[in-house]
Amino acid sequence: MGQTQLALLALLLGVAIGGSVVLLVFVALRARDRQRAEVSTDLPDGVADVLEAMDDPAFVCDTSGTVLAASAPAEIFAMRVGDTIPDDDLRRVVRAARERRGSVVENLRLRRGAAPAEPRLVAVRATSMTPRLTLVVLRDITERERVEEMRRDFVANTSHELKTPVGAVSLLAEAIEMAADDPAQVRAFASRLTAEASRLGALTSRIMSLSRLQASDELKEVRDVSIDEVVTSAVEAHALQADSAAVTVVRGGTRGLYVRGDAQVLTEAVGNLVANAIAYSPAGSSVGIGVKATDGVLEIAVTDRGIGIPESDQQRVFERFYRADQARSRSTGGTGLGLSIVKHAVQRHGGEVRLWSRVGRGSTFTIRLPLSTPPDHEPVKPKNRRKARKKADAATRSEPVKGDTI
Repeated sequence: MGQTQLALLALLLGVAIGGSVVLLVFVALRARDRQRAEVSTDLPDGVADVLEAMDDPAFVCDTSGTVLAASAPAEIFAMRVGDTIPDDDLRRVVRAARERRGSVVENLRLRRGAAPAEPRLVAVRATSMTPRLTLVVLRDITERERVEEMRRDFVANTSHELKTPVGAVSLLAEAIEMAADDPAQVRAFASRLTAEASRLGALTSRIMSLSRLQASDELKEVRDVSIDEVVTSAVEAHALQADSAAVTVVRGGTRGLYVRGDAQVLTEAVGNLVANAIAYSPAGSSVGIGVKATDGVLEIAVTDRGIGIPESDQQRVFERFYRADQARSRSTGGTGLGLSIVKHAVQRHGGEVRLWSRVGRGSTFTIRLPLSTPPDHEPVKPKNRRKARKKADAATRSEPVKGDTI
């Protein structure tokens, strides 16, 4: 072998040995970095900046459960830098993610702030970043679950409520067919059939009204609405009901007030309160309707001297199909939707409904709406004004109808 060949062989051998040394050094450095990461609690570059930009509550914690970095919304759930995770279940989820070296997703009940704050349903996602660091993202799903539960209840309750009149109509139709040779029986069954059909129609109409109020974001016919007209229409619509129940409807308060909204929706809302008050008032008593304006807010109060509502039921009376007095609702033909319609109708107008009630003393439902500036009208002559006042007062005396109550 020549000297040239020996030199080339020596060069190749040196390169091979040098490359192996470089590779060994690189592997050793990577192992050292990995070992440091396993014991380090230093945040990776950019993590804190990402957390600051997040709208959801999120934080990074170490193996002791100490929060090292957090987004601003995380403070809602008491996750502050330097503090430890306060909830045992949340610590359990973080520990599980660290042990699996992956992600764990679970729904938990977490308190927003200290007791007695109400626990919220929160979707928790914990992801292991390093052996010692865990990223936790929280999402409050309380409202979503509440709406879904309301939807399920609405479908179940509607099916149940429709089943009763539909079954009654079917049975009465069969009874009429079997009693075809007995005119008296046919007339009796036909009368009951008409009543059940009316009840079914009223229930369907109220379900549609409530669905429209819940589904639409905007009111259809928005204008300056006279509250005098709303109250008069609501009273006239239930005059026969009041007369049949021997209940007097008395109207008082300020006149000439206006709100911005849908006259038909507001009339139905006030009418529902009037019908309710009549249905739950004893014979010979009175139902009062008072109107006033305070600090830019219009108030329409409907008061009865009836049985009252227990305190335990007062938060639920605005729920769909809820009836505080089941037996009385059945006897009066109530659907359990009237107060729910009132609540949604008033909310659509940017207002609220308040309730005061005492068992044995009666109840007062108050609709509160933003007051509107009266539109420009041609002035009413004194003579015509007296006539209009007498007509409005006569409408409040009583005639409302036996029909559907709430």
